[in-house]
Amino acid sequence: MDTTRKAAGGMRLPKIKVTAEDHGRLAGLASAAMDRMPAVAGYLADELDRAQVVRSGRAAVGCVRMGCEVEFRDDTTGKVQAVTLVYPGEADIGQGRISVLTPVGAALIGLSAGQSIRWVTRMGETKRLTVLDVREPAFA
Repeated sequence: MDTTRKAAGGMRLPKIKVTAEDHGRLAGLASAAMDRMPAVAGYLADELDRAQVVRSGRAAVGCVRMGCEVEFRDDTTGKVQAVTLVYPGEADIGQGRISVLTPVGAALIGLSAGQSIRWVTRMGETKRLTVLDVREPAFA
């Protein structure tokens, strides 16, 4: 597994961990969305391809996974946000629930506190975010 690929702007991609359960479900989601939203679905698929797949439990603690609340900083603006990463049907931006099938949602999956990643917005702008905190899902 190659975890040293380069991201937008030449920055080294951080190592990420995804649970086996999330990996399977997200791979299916990315595949199903390829026709409707190829850029985001392709990005999510690429992230899943480079992720270390781990079992749920201790190995997954502290990594952004589905249902986690994530506090992150937009390193371009300095703005700090707290969001919950959810599947597309559960997304509600007003409630701070963002879909994993958005550019920022796909960028967050698998990261841990202190890690940064560059990602490209739907408008084609390259941004960088840093994860500040990951709180476990309420259903965990």
